[in-house]
Amino acid sequence: MDPVARLVLVDPVAQAGLAAVAVAAAEVSLKMKFILHCRDGANERRFIYDNETSSLTRENGERATRKWKCEHEPMPAPPRTSKNEPNGKSAQVRVLKIQLGLSCNYSCEYCSQRFVPHGENGVPSDVDKFVRNLDLWMDSIPTQIEFWGGEPFTYWKTLKPLAEVLREKFPKTTFLVITNGSLLTTEINDWLVKLDFNVGISHDGPGQFVRGPDPFEDAEQRKHILDLASRLMPKRKMSFNSMVNRNNLDRAAIQEFFRSLLGHGNFSIGEGSFIDPYDEGGEANSLRSHEEALAFRNLTLKQIRGLKAEKFIVVGQRMREWSNSIKLERKAETLGQKCGMDRPDTIAVDLKGNVLTCQNTSTSARAPNGESHHIGHVSRLDAVKLKTATHWAHRDDCASCPVLQMCKGSCMFLEGPLWDKACNNAYNDHIPFFAAAIERLTGYLPYQIESANLPAERSMLWSAA
Repeated sequence: MDPVARLVLVDPVAQAGLAAVAVAAAEVSLKMKFILHCRDGANERRFIYDNETSSLTRENGERATRKWKCEHEPMPAPPRTSKNEPNGKSAQVRVLKIQLGLSCNYSCEYCSQRFVPHGENGVPSDVDKFVRNLDLWMDSIPTQIEFWGGEPFTYWKTLKPLAEVLREKFPKTTFLVITNGSLLTTEINDWLVKLDFNVGISHDGPGQFVRGPDPFEDAEQRKHILDLASRLMPKRKMSFNSMVNRNNLDRAAIQEFFRSLLGHGNFSIGEGSFIDPYDEGGEANSLRSHEEALAFRNLTLKQIRGLKAEKFIVVGQRMREWSNSIKLERKAETLGQKCGMDRPDTIAVDLKGNVLTCQNTSTSARAPNGESHHIGHVSRLDAVKLKTATHWAHRDDCASCPVLQMCKGSCMFLEGPLWDKACNNAYNDHIPFFAAAIERLTGYLPYQIESANLPAERSMLWSAA
C-alpha cells in the first residue's frame, strides 16, 4: 500500500491534512514521494518530500519553506545518456581534461585507475600537434583545463611544455592539477605559481595508510608540499584532497590532521566524499554492514550539526545545495551525473586526440557494460558516442531514492555488484546531509523516511547509540 494512504488510515488526525497530498500522489509517480518522520525534542512532525520536484510540504499540502526565485537560468541538463542512446561531445568545450597517461609512482589501495589497462602515454613530441589541432575541433575557450595522470608529474617533460603553450593560448582559463605531492620540487613549485595553477594534493590525513605511501614521512617531500601550501593556500588555489572510506570515516580527525600539520586553520579540504569502488580494493574499503552504515551516519550527522568538519568544501556545498534545491524546487529532470562527464561540453582526451569516457580510463580499457572507454577521436567529434555510461534516470534505484538530488547517480559507468556497493556508500554518505538540511529549514530532524520503494535498512536513519 502507498505510504501516504497507509498513514491516512492509521492516523485519523492526519486524514484531512493529507488529502491534498493523496490527490497529488495520484498524479505523480508514487516512488518519488517520501514521508519524513521528524522530531524536535519530544515534538513529532511529518513532512512530505518529493525527489522529482525537490518539494518539501507539510501534511496539509502547504509548502514547508518559502520558495525562492532563481536569479539565473539553470545550466540545461544534458541528454540522458545510455548504451543504446549515447551522448556525444560538443566543439563548445567548457571543461577540457587532458589525460597524460596512467603511470604513477604510487599504487594506492582504492585508486580508480589501479587495474585500468594503460593506453599510450603522452610524450613531449605530442605537444605541438595536440595544441595545433585544438583549433580544428574546439570552437571555444575552455573555462577550465585539467591535467591528469596517473601521477601528472611523472610526465613532467611533457606536462611542462604543454601547460606553458596552453597558458599562452588561454591566459584566463583556470588550470588544475591533482597530484600526490611526492614529486614536487622547488622548480615545479615555482612553475605552478608562475602559471597560476590550482593544485589538489591527494592525501587522506590519518587514513593515508589505506591509500598508500605518505609523502609527509619523507622530509624532502614534506618540505616541498608545505612550501607550495604556504604560497597557494592564502590565494585559495590549493587544497588537500581526502577521501572517506570504512577505515577513514572521521572527517573531523582528517581536518585536525591538516590543522596540526600546518599549524593554522587557513586551509580547505577537497574531495571529501565516500569512495566509489572500482575494484576489489575499493570494495574492501566500502561499508560492509548495516551497523557500520548506521555508525557512519551518526558520526557524520554529529559533525555536521557540531560544525566539526567545516574545512571540507563538500560539507558546505552539500548543505547549500540541499537548501537551494528545496527552496527552488529543482526538478530532477535538470540533473546530470555527479561527475559531469555526461555533458557534451566536458571532454576527456589524451595527447593523441582520443576521446575517453573520463580521465580515469584509457583507450585500452573497457567499461563494465562491455563497451570500450575509447569513445572516439577529436578529428571526428560528431562520431563520438558515450556508450559506456548509464544515466541515473535509467537506474531504478536512483529514481526511487530520497538523496537523488545530491547523489546524481554515483559513478556513471559502474555496473552490477560494484555499482550496488557504490550506491550503498553514496546513500549512507548523503543521507546525514539531507537530514541536517531538513532540520535547518524546518527545525525538525528526520529520523525515519517512509516509502514503498525504500529498503528497510535505509528507512530508519540513526542507531540508538
